Amino acid sequence: MNPVLFIGALLGFLSVAIGASVEHLIRPNVEPEVFRWTMTAIRYHQIGALVVLALGLALVAGVPHQLAKWLKISAGLFALGTVLFSFSIYAAAITGIEQLTYITPVGGSVLMLAWISAAWGALRYATDRN
Repeated sequence: MNPVLFIGALLGFLSVAIGASVEHLIRPNVEPEVFRWTMTAIRYHQIGALVVLALGLALVAGVPHQLAKWLKISAGLFALGTVLFSFSIYAAAITGIEQLTYITPVGGSVLMLAWISAAWGALRYATDRN
């Protein structure tokens, strides 16, 4: 089993399940501003899920070892960043404890590191081939 592919698929499933729940259960019970930032969390969640899934597919396709190393690091960072970013917002919306959103910027920073690690892997792969 490819754990990256599994995590991407699980994140994707959760993004749809949580998105539907937010729309039908949370929207009628929260302020419009809370609903707005919850929808931002869902958007980031869905993007993170797709990126992790794509990285998992790339790993299944069989990329060179040096590139695979960076893709795995990037996938782990994307998964962690998505959970920290989106789930801190979900928890704040459900509980009403807005201090939970203090975790959100940490998740955003981890997501930026994920993009940088993917770019670094691409650069390393390009320079190793030449």
